[in-house]
Amino acid sequence: MTDKYALEDAINRSGKTKKEIAAHLELSEQGFLLKLNNKTEFKASEIDKLCKLLNLKDKKIFFAE
Repeated sequence: MTDKYALEDAINRSGKTKKEIAAHLELSEQGFLLKLNNKTEFKASEIDKLCKLLNLKDKKIFFAE
């Protein structure tokens, strides 16, 4: 389960919009929001892209309980 609040904080700090991030991941904005809200899971490749895009040091926010 993704830590939605930590990911949203990282997005806000990046200065990018959710729409821009969705496009970078080759997702619709709605598809990205489903993943952000834990309705569907992020793929490993999407996690890698997000970590690079948002300059996240580790992937722990994608594996919260």
